[in-house]
Amino acid sequence: MADESLIAKIFPRLEESQWQQLVKYSKLLGEWNEKINLISRKDIQNVISHHIIPSLSISTVGNFTKGEDVLDIGTGGGLPGIPLAIVCRETSFTLMDSIGKKIMAVNDMVKRLNLQNVKTVNIRAEDFFGKFDKIVGRAVTNLADFLKYSKKLLKPNGKIFYLKGEDHTNNLGLPKVRKSYNVAEITGIRGLEDKVILEIF
Repeated sequence: MADESLIAKIFPRLEESQWQQLVKYSKLLGEWNEKINLISRKDIQNVISHHIIPSLSISTVGNFTKGEDVLDIGTGGGLPGIPLAIVCRETSFTLMDSIGKKIMAVNDMVKRLNLQNVKTVNIRAEDFFGKFDKIVGRAVTNLADFLKYSKKLLKPNGKIFYLKGEDHTNNLGLPKVRKSYNVAEITGIRGLEDKVILEIF
């Protein structure tokens, strides 16, 4: 089965226009990755199964609702923010990265995908001010550091959803993780067993 077909199989409730946007995004990401390093070039052939689908998995546990404001810290090439914005059209997403070239690429992809619920900021999280209902991240740094500067940007009773690979139980001195979701169990894709979504706070 082609990777493109996996999206429709795993997320059957998506509208065709959303599926088409996700496929287009995968191509745009590959196009930009030839210019600047957004994801590992050795992994670009697996961009849908290894990057977009795990990002979409956050939508199955995050319960993103109409009117919520979500911050994607360290978005890089738009992951997980762009896939989430495509499937959660009534939720507002702010995609943040400290590297200007990456935000330039994300701005171009957001424009070409015609995403009306996305804005971007080129700033470090430590220097940013704002409050969000939910924060998402994708292995942008070690979890302890991520929580250190993301917690101040979270509204009371807000939640963080962090997608990472290594075993989170190895991280000492962290706030209690409320839940851990295995991406392979959500998607049914073999090879993603080491990826987990941590729900924090």
